[in-house]
Amino acid sequence: VQLQASGGGLVQAGGSLRLSCAASGRSSGAYVMAWFLQVPGKEREFVAAIRWSGGITYYADFVKGRFTISRDNAKNTVYLQMISLKPEDTAVYYCAVREGRSIRTGVEEYDYWGQGTEVTVSS
Repeated sequence: VQLQASGGGLVQAGGSLRLSCAASGRSSGAYVMAWFLQVPGKEREFVAAIRWSGGITYYADFVKGRFTISRDNAKNTVYLQMISLKPEDTAVYYCAVREGRSIRTGVEEYDYWGQGTEVTVSS
């Protein structure tokens, strides 16, 4: 499975961005796609996830109400719409795929990772 993340950039506080992650090379079966973020020197942290079949979503508390994860089945792409961005949202954002139906928040639970896209929110 190959994951290609895009959409990062520089935005002012209060602004918005939409990240995309296109998946390819995947065989059939249940899976979950997720977004994580990582700040230099810190652990990678769960942001949001979506079960591909059924579209059930789950969010970290610190993004609820500001970030929305969604998917486009036809394009095999997952999105992360981010609004009301804060300087503390500055990080590299990674998309990941987990085989199976259950949504998990641990980095170790995910099987495939994209290369990351950098988001910088200026104050």
